[in-house]
Amino acid sequence: MEVQGNAVNTLLGGIEAGGTKFNCAIAANPNDVWERASFPTTTPEETLGQVIEFFQAGAQRHGPIATLGVASFGPVDLNPQSSQYGFITNTPKNGWSNTNLAGQLQGALSIPLAFDTDVNGAALGEHLCGAAVGVKNFVYVTIGTGIGAGVMVDSKLVNGAMHPEIGHMLMPQDRRRDPYPGHCPFHGNCLEGLACGPAIEDRWGLHGQSMDSDHPAWDLQAEYLATMCINLTSCYSPERIILGGGVMEQTHLFPRIRHKFLDLAGGYFPQVSQGNIRSFIVPPKLAGRSGEVGSLRMAQALCSSF
Repeated sequence: MEVQGNAVNTLLGGIEAGGTKFNCAIAANPNDVWERASFPTTTPEETLGQVIEFFQAGAQRHGPIATLGVASFGPVDLNPQSSQYGFITNTPKNGWSNTNLAGQLQGALSIPLAFDTDVNGAALGEHLCGAAVGVKNFVYVTIGTGIGAGVMVDSKLVNGAMHPEIGHMLMPQDRRRDPYPGHCPFHGNCLEGLACGPAIEDRWGLHGQSMDSDHPAWDLQAEYLATMCINLTSCYSPERIILGGGVMEQTHLFPRIRHKFLDLAGGYFPQVSQGNIRSFIVPPKLAGRSGEVGSLRMAQALCSSF
């Protein structure tokens, strides 16, 4: 803790642990970040070594960090009674299966730690001060290296026997139009296998950022993501669906997805219409900071529970 005048500032640590990079922050609160760093997700040894060094050095500069929030790519084990609690389990990310992420961080830093999925962290961030402020029931989806989602029902994140794995929902595929076998090593042509960033690049031989907005890739991508939104609406009846991640930086996808959603819905969902579709399927508002804010909020909540 750092003392300024008569006030005691409890410092928080936050990690958005993604399949592409680990974003780390030290903050007084989720909206008052003192220091940030980002490290590529290479091997567990290299990446976690850099993360641990960042927080150890930050504690020397700013004072002790009270708690750490970790929002991680997965699948992860969120059951505190499990012998693998805090592990990244059977992940498509090479070299990271069965990594004791929470245990290694807690062992090295010796501070209490809150642990959840990266998409739950991002959903929490958007609920706190982003596109879902005041919205009790919504789904946040990230479409990037992988596809995952955080589901909030009655202002509470949904986890059960495991966390939701929306990226691995099975999808209809017209093999004549799209013969691509799929990128997922477990299911082939599940949602993630057909619509994640690497699938786009693999299918078309180009990175998405290199494609013009009129490339045929985008109509196909919009169809898969609109189908996902139909499934989410059928299962969770959300008030809003937030679509984030690197792929959704192609903002021209949003009108395509909305149009295709209404076409596929066929007027079945009375809560979604041409009049409000722009406020139903939306981008995040935190511009890449959703996971950071969420992880710091996790740390803050843990600190408040002491």
